[in-house]
Amino acid sequence: MAREQPRRPSRPGASRPGPVFSLPAGAELGADAIAAPGEELRASGDGRWRYEVHDAAAGAEILARIYAVRRLRIIEDDPFELLLGVRAVEGLSLERFRLPGVVADAVTDGDGVLRIAQVLGGRLTFSEDHRVVSGPGPWLLPLGPYTPRWEDLDLLTTTLDLGAVQRHAAGLLGVDELKLRFTSASPVSPAMGEHLARAVLAAGRDELANDEAMAQPLVRAELFRHLATAVLHAFPGTFLDRPHGATEHRAVPAAVRRAVAYMEEHLAEPIGLAEIAAAARLSPRGLQAAFRRALDTTPLAHLRLLRLEAAHVELLSADPSTSTVAGIAARWGFAHPGRFAATYREHYGHGPAESLYF
Repeated sequence: MAREQPRRPSRPGASRPGPVFSLPAGAELGADAIAAPGEELRASGDGRWRYEVHDAAAGAEILARIYAVRRLRIIEDDPFELLLGVRAVEGLSLERFRLPGVVADAVTDGDGVLRIAQVLGGRLTFSEDHRVVSGPGPWLLPLGPYTPRWEDLDLLTTTLDLGAVQRHAAGLLGVDELKLRFTSASPVSPAMGEHLARAVLAAGRDELANDEAMAQPLVRAELFRHLATAVLHAFPGTFLDRPHGATEHRAVPAAVRRAVAYMEEHLAEPIGLAEIAAAARLSPRGLQAAFRRALDTTPLAHLRLLRLEAAHVELLSADPSTSTVAGIAARWGFAHPGRFAATYREHYGHGPAESLYF
């Protein structure tokens, strides 16, 4: 539950208003936009950036690019500092946003993205209903334009492409399309909020930080689907309200064979349950039921097994002087070498390194 933090006491001379920055829709941040003396922009490889600026105008340009801020007003004319780290792949990004000691409000456009916020420190207020959000969260930010106020803010955000999430949700429900709407910014339960927070933590710490894993399309696609699924189950709205597609009750071995054939043909591609079900000509729920009856497993578990077998074959044939276990595992969608090694040992009776150096 949200807990209101005490307001920071006013400092002598802090009542003088600061500057206002208005930015056009679609504002882009060029390399020269923050080239002022003393400012820093550091890129840490593809999809990873770190900004550190002490100029309010440059900070406003950065916020326009990352958070679609269209107007930034510095309420107290104190020294400005913005620290922002970004890690991004197709369809999703994680941002750590800090404005230490800065009191500001903004007009922000949330159209086209699904953004989850976790308040790590300070105070975040939405002006629409004067809701105060504090504590760890996670919280769902508005999907359209909104006006937040920040005080000494330390914020972690997860941003997902709304269109891609809607397509993923439709696939899970077994429908052609779905218009996502959410009825609350708060999770449906503390347990589901904790599940989402843990998923975000693992994504930032274990996966997005792993450059070798993120170089693999399968791993990136699975990470997006994992986070999108966690978000869809965390917040009340049309996804949770809508009944899932009807489950087919008759045995459908031909559909299972079609699904397995599709998996084998597209094993190295970032396919998911929706694509497999379409190839099998069943709803996602119907396909899962068919797999349970015929193979006593799920479609995605069977897909992981096929990819494990593909990794096993590659390990046996690879040159250990030019290949690594982690690289081969990531190529087949296994982002965590430790978990891959444990699963591999369970199936083959020895570790993957023994196969590579066989």
